[in-house]
Amino acid sequence: MTRMQAGPVVTRGDGGEPERVAVDGASFSIHEWRGSGPPHLHVHHEDDEAWHVLAGTLTFRFAGRTEEVGAGSTVFVPAGVAHTYSASPSARYLVVLTPRLRSLIVELQANRDRSADAEIYRRHRSELVETG
Repeated sequence: MTRMQAGPVVTRGDGGEPERVAVDGASFSIHEWRGSGPPHLHVHHEDDEAWHVLAGTLTFRFAGRTEEVGAGSTVFVPAGVAHTYSASPSARYLVVLTPRLRSLIVELQANRDRSADAEIYRRHRSELVETG
């Protein structure tokens, strides 16, 4: 479900396949995702980002440090901290994003020319720390 609305959004598991969450608000978005993040370290200069693992594992890479986290774990990355992550095949997780980060991801996913990524990051007050 994707909604931009004034009223509350409630999702409940019924014991079967859980409803996939995708809600965009004025100040943040929550999306249930699968799959890995970008392959290279990057930094958001003005935006915080957070993940909550529902199933499987995520492996976060920071400058000089790696952390593997499983179901029930939450990771908060404040603005200014270089990071990236990879997901196990069974991983399901919630990601909490600002509107600017949501726009960055939408633009990166729509872009087929990887050579334009650095400029896309810059437009969204972010930066690729590694390339390759």
